[in-house]
Amino acid sequence: MGNAVHDKDSQLTYLKARLNMFLEVIDSIDPESTDVEDVDRLIQMLDDLEMKQEQFKKDKH
Repeated sequence: MGNAVHDKDSQLTYLKARLNMFLEVIDSIDPESTDVEDVDRLIQMLDDLEMKQEQFKKDKH
């Protein structure tokens, strides 16, 4: 996922893949053994996804 994504369809595919990756991580977490660092990583994943979505939104204008 290191290549530049410029067209609308590729951007949507990229965002869906990243969201699915996030959901897979959530599904794999054991609540009993989750620590603060794990939660921080999840928050960072969401922040990265939001940043990419905002970037794509700006690119279309």
